[in-house]
Amino acid sequence: MHSRYIFTLASTFLVLLATGFGQSTAKSAQPQPVPAVDGELGACSVEFTTIDGNGNPIGGATVRLHLAYGFAGVRRLDLEVTTNTEGKARFTGLPDNLKKGLFFRGFKDDMEGTAFYEPKKNCKAQHTMVLEKPATPPGQ
Repeated sequence: MHSRYIFTLASTFLVLLATGFGQSTAKSAQPQPVPAVDGELGACSVEFTTIDGNGNPIGGATVRLHLAYGFAGVRRLDLEVTTNTEGKARFTGLPDNLKKGLFFRGFKDDMEGTAFYEPKKNCKAQHTMVLEKPATPPGQ
């Protein structure tokens, strides 16, 4: 009777081990999809990674672009995207024939940062945007 109990216990343990019970319950970190917004004005794109001053990614940050284009800049386009938990966000459909580059602004809570992108120089680019607390003016 005692040997039958040990056999059942050993068999149960082997089944549990084979089904993953004995493996670590920590999930492997799978990359998240990168949120993207499409300007529908061209073939260029830029992907941002928002980080803090220590190099840690900042998820949930907002990155904005205000683009004036066309004759005399009469056409305007405002794009906005929020970063994933890895601090990544992408702008697609950007024009490559601009006379000037594009100025992006990022922010989260009391931190902000900027980035400049020139599609003529690098149509498919990746940039890092550092978000920091703004400096307080003297006397405050």
